[in-house]
Amino acid sequence: MSWIDNMWYSPSWYHWPVIILLLPLTALFWGLSGLRRWLFRLQIKPSVSIPALVIVVGNISVGGNGKTPLVVYLAKRLRQEGYHPGVLSRGYGGKNARYPLTVDHLSNVDLVGDEAILMRQHINCPLVVDPIRPRGAMELVEKHKCDVIICDDGLQHYALNRDIEIVVMDGQRRCGNHLLLPAGPLREASWRLDTADFLVLNGGLVTNGEYLMSLESGKLINVKYPNKSLSINDLRSPVTALAAIGNPQRFFSLLEKKRVKLKDQISFVDHHAFTKKDIPSGTVIMTEKDAVKCTQIVHDDCWYLPVSARLTNQFESQLLQKLKQVAVDKKQPKRK
Repeated sequence: MSWIDNMWYSPSWYHWPVIILLLPLTALFWGLSGLRRWLFRLQIKPSVSIPALVIVVGNISVGGNGKTPLVVYLAKRLRQEGYHPGVLSRGYGGKNARYPLTVDHLSNVDLVGDEAILMRQHINCPLVVDPIRPRGAMELVEKHKCDVIICDDGLQHYALNRDIEIVVMDGQRRCGNHLLLPAGPLREASWRLDTADFLVLNGGLVTNGEYLMSLESGKLINVKYPNKSLSINDLRSPVTALAAIGNPQRFFSLLEKKRVKLKDQISFVDHHAFTKKDIPSGTVIMTEKDAVKCTQIVHDDCWYLPVSARLTNQFESQLLQKLKQVAVDKKQPKRK
């Protein structure tokens, strides 16, 4: 873990002087974020409702918590239930000049971002990126005729009204030191968990009202030649693990649980723009999110480990029941 991760999630005595120095900035962040919520609540800042069901998948902390695998799971599951879902992403890291932008299999990762490309490879439904969430949501409704919008990482984007909120949390790290940024990892205080419809834990031990999500890995896929695969058990020599995600340690720990011998663990900041010099020689294993950015710069012995989300039957049934009830309520005429 990095020094700041240790400060946030397992602070020692030498972290507390820095935490105390950061508390005034945390107080400022608390005031500004609280004011912003009140402006939306008082309708001084408008929140837009769209003619579709909206599911927001987000978190209250910074860093990777497993939102993307959950969004992919929801998109697939809702299609099985007869819905016509669409996925809305911020497209973080993308540099397209115009939005909204529909992501297809020919989209460039530099324009739409790594997470959008990753989701595009796994879902068979419309996917739009737009930093302005209501505009992107309307694009999915009007152009693609979607009846359910799955908003990736949109918990704090109150400009778009939502019907269901799903909070994803790292089951091991949870809320860390329970402080807001920058003294802690939280975007919103832990009370926000009580207002969400579902709290999904990525690993760890669940308590009442929480739902467990586990990530299941498949065969290793060659980054340069995706038609080639390799069982993780067939690795013979120690490998280098490479990750540029919100919580690289989770990926390294997954490999260790799979009994992969690691000779090195290399981490970069989330959404890092890779160059050839970042790719070491020898056998390299990276995340699928990183692999979508590296297809043109890797050597032949680079592989990625795909993962998919698995949730409990209880979560599925509760979500589908909630979705049906929301659909019924939205069709009821408003009282005068």
